[in-house]
Amino acid sequence: MSLQSSANEPAIELVGIDKKFGAVHANKNINLSVGKGSIHGIIGENGAGKSTLMSILYGFYHADEGEIRIQGKPVTIRDSQAAIAAGIGMVHQHFMLVENFTVLENVMLGAEGGQLLAKGVAGARKELKRLEKDYGLEVDPDAVIEELPVGNQQRVEILKALYRGAEILILDEPTGVLTPAEADHLFRILQVLRDQGKTIILITHKLREIMAITDTVSVMRRGEMVATRKTAETTVAELAELMVGRRVLLRVEKGDANPGPVLLSVKNLTVKDGRGVTMVDDVSFDVRAGEIVGIAGVAGNGQSELLEALAGIRKPVSGEILIDGKPVESADPALLRQLALAHIPEDRHHMGLVLKFEEYENSILGYHHDPRYGRGAMLDLDAVRKSAEEQIEKYDIRPPNPRLKTANFSGGNQQKIVVAREIERDPKMLLIGQPTRGVDIGAIEFIHRRIIEMRDAGKAVLLVSVELDEIRSLSDRILVMFAGKVVGEKSADADEQTLGLMMAGIAA
Repeated sequence: MSLQSSANEPAIELVGIDKKFGAVHANKNINLSVGKGSIHGIIGENGAGKSTLMSILYGFYHADEGEIRIQGKPVTIRDSQAAIAAGIGMVHQHFMLVENFTVLENVMLGAEGGQLLAKGVAGARKELKRLEKDYGLEVDPDAVIEELPVGNQQRVEILKALYRGAEILILDEPTGVLTPAEADHLFRILQVLRDQGKTIILITHKLREIMAITDTVSVMRRGEMVATRKTAETTVAELAELMVGRRVLLRVEKGDANPGPVLLSVKNLTVKDGRGVTMVDDVSFDVRAGEIVGIAGVAGNGQSELLEALAGIRKPVSGEILIDGKPVESADPALLRQLALAHIPEDRHHMGLVLKFEEYENSILGYHHDPRYGRGAMLDLDAVRKSAEEQIEKYDIRPPNPRLKTANFSGGNQQKIVVAREIERDPKMLLIGQPTRGVDIGAIEFIHRRIIEMRDAGKAVLLVSVELDEIRSLSDRILVMFAGKVVGEKSADADEQTLGLMMAGIAA
């Protein structure tokens, strides 16, 4: 593919970048030009090679072949210190901050300015004030990180990079933990940075954000750079098709709900985490047959602990859980499965799968006592593998190999293994946590369709997701959680701004 050009003078040029990890060809002769003073998006499905490419640019990996040019000059980036010296900063998806340090201490960390720390602190404070003023990154330099909202923590990460002289900023999935209002504020900050000459590379799977904030977007598929477009000259539909290689249904098609009797009832539930902190605070709600109830909220506001309590993984401090009108007396996932409650957990790696197991073993995890798989202590492996093959075909799990180690499947296909295992039990109630986290756009379409089919078959579905678009698209009713409480209920047609304010604890 020929080198993509920009209308602006290039700040970054990647020429013939190639990288293999054993038999996996992660980057294939990548050519890319990013214009100076622009916001350039990079999108692609899981495993497309985006993270590998940015890791090469930031010095985490070394390319097998190819050249990196910064401001027109070839550079060798052996590690992150060399990247910083070349004017590159990276804001990671999971913040790299010391939580019990102040903002100023985090910004200075690793760049203290010599042995005379007091002199370095004074200089850093002055520079921090200048950066805050110039770029609209207001944050109290003496605030402790763990006491700041996540939007402000992200500003600290950006300040850290600017303090070290970054002219090029790489942001990896920057809005994953932000409310809509915080995301909008971040976009305004990025526009100010761009207008003052900084170059921004934005890695995201959210096509709406690409359309809203970028000047140019490049699409990767299976390790190759397949297209670069001016954002104003493309559409969400075109970008989705370029990512997946086929037409993708971008909207969730569903008819009106037809709610039946209450199948899951939660009354005055209070749940504490492992530290003894109350994470679910006197929560009550019902879920009826034939409806999807979505729980919206920024991560960390009690949704995870609520799901764990409902799935029998975490014991509530007080309150009551009723299934089909009958109280559940003890926290026991096996008992709940017998009561026809299935659970797709938020974290598939730690709670949904054993990655060292082969696919067919994970396909019956938690259901291995089912008589169809054998009796007593002995499993009928032929029956298990036949069942796994049927799930693989029905849910389009790739590669279609039940003997493959689960760790070797992509994130989207790992999620399909969990979804298939739980839905194929034909439960009455389905708890779903972050159904499309880390899942590419093709698999998202498939999983959403299956969730709607469960609702239409008369199942009660409780959906937890930090993706507000997903909550609004799938849910029939929306509950909003903030600081462990349900702060309000809205219909599925509630606008994003209203829900965003509720998620921030500002409105009900």
